[in-house]
Amino acid sequence: MYEIGEFIVYGSNGVCQVADISKQEIEDTPDDMLYYELKPVSQKNVIIRISVENTRIPMRRILTEEQARQLIQEMPQIKTLEIQNDKMREPMYKECVKSTDCRKWISIIKTLHQRKIERARQGKRMTATDERYLRMAKDYLYGELSIPLGIAKNEVEEYISRQLDQAV
Repeated sequence: MYEIGEFIVYGSNGVCQVADISKQEIEDTPDDMLYYELKPVSQKNVIIRISVENTRIPMRRILTEEQARQLIQEMPQIKTLEIQNDKMREPMYKECVKSTDCRKWISIIKTLHQRKIERARQGKRMTATDERYLRMAKDYLYGELSIPLGIAKNEVEEYISRQLDQAV
């Protein structure tokens, strides 16, 4: 069970802070059922109530500072997605985003960065779908890493670049 004040990743809502844990009077539910009150970090004035027994939507603690730094060092070894069929591109992106797995978000970012370069060589721009999933993957990854690293979300990309440059 998570604690009040703790940061977690909750499905496609990204990083949320546990604001409260309490019983809710909801019809057709047991009286003693506990609910998390979650506040998404990236959405002001939004509150999500979810059963502490939820298993349908993935939930996990955010990375620790040590795990975040280790993940950044591992980024060069994380593979891009192998997409054989363009019709499978969006479903694969969607699955990776929903997984709440940082490594899968990095795979999307690396895949789409590589695809952007390839399309530019052909005189083409990124597709709207690619742009949307790139933005989502970066938003989730940078939103999570910013908290344990103690930096602003908009500084994470530059921080990662500096760390990887120093490692070379």
